Amino acid sequence: QVQLVESGGGLVQPGGSLRLSCAASGFFFSTYAMSWYRQAPGKEREVVAGITGTADNTNYADSVKGRFTISRDNAKNTVYLQMNSLKPEDTAVYYCNAERVWGGNHRDYWGQGTQVTVSS
Repeated sequence: QVQLVESGGGLVQPGGSLRLSCAASGFFFSTYAMSWYRQAPGKEREVVAGITGTADNTNYADSVKGRFTISRDNAKNTVYLQMNSLKPEDTAVYYCNAERVWGGNHRDYWGQGTQVTVSS
């Protein structure tokens, strides 16, 4: 059974930091690219950051570049999102996504989300 379980969300003041974790199970983790998405109330879900299976490449949304860092530990089947210098506009539900594309196949999985609220 595939599972992606996010943790680490919460309430933080502007300028603060949080570290999100996503623990994966039920699939061959290192063969999947991992991404973090977020969805704020009344807005569409957007990609925040992504990392390849071997962690040799990362990418970020312009809005979080220089503040957020995505990383993964394939030995622990876990992906992380370190969020620094948080702003109120970072408030959203953050979702973990696993995706693999091979040949003509595509497969992806989603976690249940974790709430991040940035407010004083």
